[in-house]
Amino acid sequence: MAYQVPRMDELQSRAWLALVWTAELLPAALDAQLQADSDMTHFEFMVLSTLQQAKGAALRSTDLAAAVNSTMPRLSRVIGKLAERGLVERRGTEGDARVKIVHLTTAGRRELVRAVPRHIARVKELVIDRLTSDELEGVTAALEPLVERLDPQQRVGFGERAASG
Repeated sequence: MAYQVPRMDELQSRAWLALVWTAELLPAALDAQLQADSDMTHFEFMVLSTLQQAKGAALRSTDLAAAVNSTMPRLSRVIGKLAERGLVERRGTEGDARVKIVHLTTAGRRELVRAVPRHIARVKELVIDRLTSDELEGVTAALEPLVERLDPQQRVGFGERAASG
């Protein structure tokens, strides 16, 4: 018999463990593919993708950290590495040099465009193509309310964000 989470019935336990293990295993699989094919981590891909989707391909570092669900120290380290590779630029704002705006460079956009086809193919291989349309609808219906509950301020994702300052 499979492990059952205490204080949950069998269905609750199976659902919870499937969600937890997906959340643990999927990022590692995506990271491995991106590192092998594009020499970037999944987190770096998310940072570049978020910047590409932002108005003007730029965000304040604090807004970028929220959008990718990161701490500022982690984001700062990654932005530093991406800047060394010429994929992003950090700029101060007029009037307040402490506020940093992170801009996606032309080289960063180019690297992202190169990475997307293989990355999406891997996402489809691992997840999308394994589910029927009805199952995809079910996953969406189940997970979107959880995301709303976990992020009521709608900080993460690709909302309309402008680099202010």
